[in-house]
Amino acid sequence: MQTSRLPAYVDILIIPFLNLLTALFVAGIIIAIIGENPFTALSVMLKGAFIYKGGLGYTLFYTTNFIFTGLAVAVAFHAMLFNIGGEGQAAMGGLGIGLVALSLGGIIPAPFVILLAILGSALFGAFWGVIPGYLQAKRGSHIVITTIMFNFIASSILIWLLAGMLMAPNQMSPETVSFADGVMLFKIHEILNSMGFSVARSPLNISFALALLCCFAVWVLIWRTRLGYRIRATGFSTKASTYAGYRPKWIIILVMAISGGLAGMMAVNEILGVQHRVILNFTSGYGFTGIAVALMGRNHPFGIIFASLLFGALYQGGAELDFEFQTITRDMVVMIQGLIILFSGALAYMFNPILERFFSANTPQKEMLDG
Repeated sequence: MQTSRLPAYVDILIIPFLNLLTALFVAGIIIAIIGENPFTALSVMLKGAFIYKGGLGYTLFYTTNFIFTGLAVAVAFHAMLFNIGGEGQAAMGGLGIGLVALSLGGIIPAPFVILLAILGSALFGAFWGVIPGYLQAKRGSHIVITTIMFNFIASSILIWLLAGMLMAPNQMSPETVSFADGVMLFKIHEILNSMGFSVARSPLNISFALALLCCFAVWVLIWRTRLGYRIRATGFSTKASTYAGYRPKWIIILVMAISGGLAGMMAVNEILGVQHRVILNFTSGYGFTGIAVALMGRNHPFGIIFASLLFGALYQGGAELDFEFQTITRDMVVMIQGLIILFSGALAYMFNPILERFFSANTPQKEMLDG
C-alpha cells in the first residue's frame, strides 16, 4: 500500500476526481476519432442517467448493486485481502434467498420471509467467503486464487440446481418458480406515487436504503470499533498484530465472512427487488466491477457511494448512448469503464508527485513554525 503525504481530503476526493477527468478526456479523444462529438455524447449519457424519464431510478438501481460489492472488496482490503470472489458470493447469496423464499413462502407471513431471505443472502455469501479465508489463514492458499476458483464453483452449483432440482416445471429456462405473493421488496416509485408524487416506473427498490445502511455499518465497524482497529492492524502488519495479542488468522476468516456477506446481499436487490425468482447469471459482472468501485472510492464507504453512482450512471447512460448513436455501442461504454478502472487502479497515484510538490510549496511557513 502506497503511503501519501497529502491531506486526507486530497487523497479521498481530489485525486479520484482527477483520475476520472483524465479517463473521460481520453475517452473523449477516442469518441472524436470515430467521428462523434464527445460533448454531445457526454450530454446524452448524463441525460440518460439522470434526466430522462425513469433514468435516475435505473441509475440508483445499478448503484445499489455496486455499493454492496464495493463494500465487500473494501472490507477485505482493510485486512490486506484482495477478495475477487464477489461474483460467486453474490450468486450464493441469491441461492440463499431462493431456498428461504421457496421453502417458507406461503407458510409464514411474507414480511418474515423477506427478513429471513435477506439474512439467508448474507449467511450464504459469508459461507462462500469463509472457505477462502480459512484456506488463506490456515493453509496459506492465496486469497486471489481461491476466490477466483470459487466464482466458477458457485456458477457451476447454480447451473446444476437451476437446470435440475430447482428448475421450474414445464419450461426450459434455468430458473426457479416465482416466489409466493408478497415475497418481494417495495419499489420506490410505488411508495412515492402512493404519497402523491409522480415518479416514473423503475426497478429501484428499498434495498437501496439497505445498501446505505450497510455503508454506515461498515464505517462504524472499520473506524469506530476495536474489531475494526484489529482488522486494520492486521492489514498493516500481521507480525505486529500478533505481538499486540490479536489472532490474525481468525481476523482473516472473520473479515472474509463479513466481505462475503456484503457481496451476498447484492442478491437482495436483484432477486427480491426485481426478479422474484432465482435466475441464472443475475450477478452480471457486478462482483468484478465492485473491485473498481472500491479502488475509486479509496475503500471508504463515503467514496464507494459516489463511485457506485458513477458506475451506475455509466451503465444506464451507456444504454442511452447505444440507442442514440450508431457508432457508439455498448462496447464503447465498456471501454470508458475500462479507462476509469485503469486510471483509478493501475494509475491511481499518477498525480501524487505533482500534488505533493504543490502542497509542500504552499505550506513552507507552517512547517518552519512547527519545527
